[in-house]
Amino acid sequence: MSGDKSVSFTNCMSQMYIFSSLTCNELLILTAMSYDRYVAICNPLHYHMIMNNGICLALAASCWALGFMEVVPHMLAISRFSCYKSNEINHYFCDILPIMKLSCSDTTLLRMIIFIEGLLLVSFTPFLLTFISYVFIIATILRIRSSSGRRKAFYTCSSHLTVVIILYLSLVCQYLRPSSTDTLDSNKVFSLFNTAAVPVLNPFIYSLKNKDVKTAARKQLKSLMT
Repeated sequence: MSGDKSVSFTNCMSQMYIFSSLTCNELLILTAMSYDRYVAICNPLHYHMIMNNGICLALAASCWALGFMEVVPHMLAISRFSCYKSNEINHYFCDILPIMKLSCSDTTLLRMIIFIEGLLLVSFTPFLLTFISYVFIIATILRIRSSSGRRKAFYTCSSHLTVVIILYLSLVCQYLRPSSTDTLDSNKVFSLFNTAAVPVLNPFIYSLKNKDVKTAARKQLKSLMT
């Protein structure tokens, strides 16, 4: 807003840590939510006993703690960089990949950490757990005899599933593209979608299940049409 595009190295590292941690937190929280949907659909009679306040608090605290801890090795590896090709980042915020490409230091350790911890632990494990939850959820829904029952069960997890699909698709496009198409300019486009479009869409996706919101939306559309 001020027009000043400069940022200190400390602030850049802080921004990178916070952004990466919150991304990890979001993936872990969505994984916990998939377990919640699994319990709600596959064990509805025991839902309140299984997903009690203590379990919900433990899941939320674990997601936040792990999210902020998992990024620490990335930051330690980046802090060891002693040489950069330029002091200008071809990005609109401090992200790991642009900083890594800008460095002329050895990035082997950071690439290894990104692959082992970033892809396998932060991305693949939450995705696998979410996928397994939805395998059981879909299997349970298909066993419901009435079409209204199946529709109601699917409606229960539709918002969460939509958010999961959008987020993982954006992350795949941003971080797992072939090297031949992996340019900083294209990375900025996917980063913008991931950091701006996805958070804006989330409230609309979740609130569309709310009857009051849908009623208000219909009234607003009718007033605009008349």
